[in-house]
Amino acid sequence: MTRSLGGFTGKLLEVDLSEGTVRAVPQRNRDMMEFIGGSGISARILFEETGPDTDPLGPENVLCFMTGPVTGTEVFSSGRHEVSAKSPQTGIFGEASAGGYFGVALKRSGFDGIVIRGRAPKPVYLWVHDDTAEIRSASDIWGKDTFKTDEMVRAETHPEAQVSCIGVAGENMVPLAGVLSEGRRARAAARSGLGAVMGSKNLKALAVWGKGEITSRNPEGIRALNLKLGPGIAANTVGMRKYGTGASLDFGNRVGDLPTRNWGQGSWDEGADKIGGIKIVETMKTRKSVCHRCPIACGKEIVETPTKFGMLNGRGPEYESLASLGSMVLVDDLEAVCYANELCNLYGLDTISAGATIAFAIELFERGIITEKDTDGLRLSWGDPHTVHRLLYLMAHNEGFGSILGLGSREAARRIGRNAEEYAVQVKGMEMAMHDPRARSSLGLAYATANRGACHLQGQSSIFESRATDPSIGIPEPLPPFATEGKAELVIKSQSLGSAYDSLCLCRYFRPGMDKVAEYYSYVTGMDVDAAGLMEMGHRIYTLKRLYNVRCGISRKDDVLPGRIATLAFPDGGSRGNLPFLGRMLSEYYGLQGWSEDGIPTMHALRSLGLEREAESMPSHLRR
Repeated sequence: MTRSLGGFTGKLLEVDLSEGTVRAVPQRNRDMMEFIGGSGISARILFEETGPDTDPLGPENVLCFMTGPVTGTEVFSSGRHEVSAKSPQTGIFGEASAGGYFGVALKRSGFDGIVIRGRAPKPVYLWVHDDTAEIRSASDIWGKDTFKTDEMVRAETHPEAQVSCIGVAGENMVPLAGVLSEGRRARAAARSGLGAVMGSKNLKALAVWGKGEITSRNPEGIRALNLKLGPGIAANTVGMRKYGTGASLDFGNRVGDLPTRNWGQGSWDEGADKIGGIKIVETMKTRKSVCHRCPIACGKEIVETPTKFGMLNGRGPEYESLASLGSMVLVDDLEAVCYANELCNLYGLDTISAGATIAFAIELFERGIITEKDTDGLRLSWGDPHTVHRLLYLMAHNEGFGSILGLGSREAARRIGRNAEEYAVQVKGMEMAMHDPRARSSLGLAYATANRGACHLQGQSSIFESRATDPSIGIPEPLPPFATEGKAELVIKSQSLGSAYDSLCLCRYFRPGMDKVAEYYSYVTGMDVDAAGLMEMGHRIYTLKRLYNVRCGISRKDDVLPGRIATLAFPDGGSRGNLPFLGRMLSEYYGLQGWSEDGIPTMHALRSLGLEREAESMPSHLRR
């Protein structure tokens, strides 16, 4: 263990639920210096301890809650934490992140992260505070929704504790279950089905609190950089601060980025302006929801607003949720969309995958591929909020037709048969995020090669096809959105950037340029790193995750786009006529990565990133 690096406590908490034991262990020097923190260190742990034979819902799976070196410091937007495990939804590397204050409280409790193994014989929760931890019974809490769970756990531990928990979806091990923190503020680490992993371990919640100091090596440097960057950030994020991330819904519709009617419709002019973030603020009682040290304040909470569906009193829907529970299913009733979002938060469901899978089911019903005999008598139709609300209940409770949909669209399609797979818009088992590659071609490559499935955040390249630039990593101006030239290099840079952010545990909406991010990292840790060095760390982490997936059977055959995205060009809308030319971009991508033509990282590429030890552990038939 070393205390020479700022930003770290230098300790991890290891929990064995089967044995009922907890212990503090020192962090490895190599991990902190080469894998940064967050999802990077989690990837190293999962690579060493899990693999192709690991049952994602078995006690042998390892669940990591991890902070990064900037978490809890004075660095802007540094309140995030990462959750990782082998995914029950995709069967490969799984990760999700959330903002707020849970990560800050975890680090103040005395640990950089928590590594959980085994399975408790009965429901439990974990109470971590002041360099100590204990496993407590959750028998009275099991079965409660996430809001009530947060309330009950804080009552038993500390009123200022931060609680991360599962709802009924996680308890039922539904593969679309997420992990929610902060009660009604509903910070969701939702993707990859990690709530189901918690449920499989009989782990209802984690509560963390402490007064430990989080140190930086140069706090004066951080404050000076904050003062320099703060005014520009405030000026550039006025709309998001006022209306939340949902403010971009109408813009997305105009440029063809907003997915509509299960990705089968190019625009939704009659509905998009009815459910966006502006309409939420104009018609409902809201207040800001702010993460640790965030100058953007993009979150919106809906405060005790009665609707025809029930009372709303919790975090309002983000852009992704407005799209998945609104435009994807053609529901233009804002109250209905907000209520569906609140149901997902209460149950602990991923809004993106849940909404997308419901849209998939509605289209199957419309086409006659499934009937009321398959849906337990339910008639599924576009624009019907009661259909959406009922299916969310059934999915979370693992009942009836919901037990099929709760598996996600890929597995549901396999079980339904009858050509249903044609309408499941997913990659590697994960439903696509709510941004259309037909509007930004690089997204097609980013979705196809993302390590956790069709994720726009792991390679957030599309921002550089709109207005964003970053000269410090060689992107001096935005690239044309429909072009394919230069997109492979763009996606690789974006994936390295994304991995660095997820390992630092820094919010993606804070984009001062990687040179400034490297400055922050250096001020926190004391390590002298520039933008190129931080990008190399991100590249190493991204490659390690790919290596994990390769061991699980992933190769070029899986780096594909759904047929609908690859072949259906819209006759109208902002993306009319465009299709992402994946084949050309993918071949160039493999070449630039130094991977083989079937998508396997070569030994040369691995050695250049300092991954020799990991490479040597690969089966001989996977070495190139």
